[in-house]
Amino acid sequence: MPPSAEQACGADPGFICRTALDAGASPGVARFLEVALGRPLAIVLIIVAAAVVSRLARRVIKRTLLRLGSGGLQEKARSALRETDELSLRSEQRVEALATVLRSIAGVVIWTFAGFMVLGQLGIDLGPLLAGAGVVGLAVGFGSQALVRDFLAGLFILVEDQFGVGDVVDLGEASGKVEAVSLRTTRVRSIDGVLWHVPNGEIRRVGNKSQHWSRALLDVQVAYGTDLAHARAVIKRVADDVWHSGSDVITEPEIWGVESLGANGIDIRLAVDTRPSAQWDVSRLLRERIAEAFDEEGIEIPFPQQMVWHRTGDISPVGGAG
Repeated sequence: MPPSAEQACGADPGFICRTALDAGASPGVARFLEVALGRPLAIVLIIVAAAVVSRLARRVIKRTLLRLGSGGLQEKARSALRETDELSLRSEQRVEALATVLRSIAGVVIWTFAGFMVLGQLGIDLGPLLAGAGVVGLAVGFGSQALVRDFLAGLFILVEDQFGVGDVVDLGEASGKVEAVSLRTTRVRSIDGVLWHVPNGEIRRVGNKSQHWSRALLDVQVAYGTDLAHARAVIKRVADDVWHSGSDVITEPEIWGVESLGANGIDIRLAVDTRPSAQWDVSRLLRERIAEAFDEEGIEIPFPQQMVWHRTGDISPVGGAG
């Protein structure tokens, strides 16, 4: 009576051993084929399967993020801003950074699982290995807390879309235009040309001056005694002309009214919504046009004045003869 698969190949006979015995091979040949082909073939299949799954995961992650980036981010922006180059660059960099993180996480999980399966095929006890890996992981975690904090903060910045390339931001100690956002650091170019490298973990607050749209606020000062209704009409006409001229103004300008009564004149506030980061150019243009219009309309722009008292006459000396 031929031996059973359990007798020939052990308590857990493999597919190759069973197949060899069924084909009429001797127990010795069946065991040799199991050792020579079974485990190596299983290891190869595990590696191939891990590579295929990893490749599919990378493609799915990239396509999903591209779909979300082209839809979710731009849905937040006003319609006039959806086709700007900066918005496209911002979306591309955000998607690429998130895709890199998710692909790395997926790759680590897939290949770690595959590695454990390979070690199992080689008959290695995984208990002590997992315990040692846990100790090493704790040591590395305690030693790289700042790095982990930077990466987590960078991930939340990208996921929440707090700022992106081209935005003008105030990060506390550094402010300026964002040139790059990575998982660990953010690069900001200040107005005087200094490039700041800010670790993401040190960013406590973000003031974004150009996300989706910006606003130019102008306090136009006129002299006391000026016809305020006339001055407001002139300012509104100039702002509307700039709006209709195809500039960076995206909504109808608004006159908010008298903002303050200063020492030299009356401030009238003008609010103009613009494309991202265009508020400064629009403000300069409006100031120039308003100054020209005031000159044509005879509206006085006040300037600081100082009154000097000149005393004349004799001054009696203190303690004089009397």
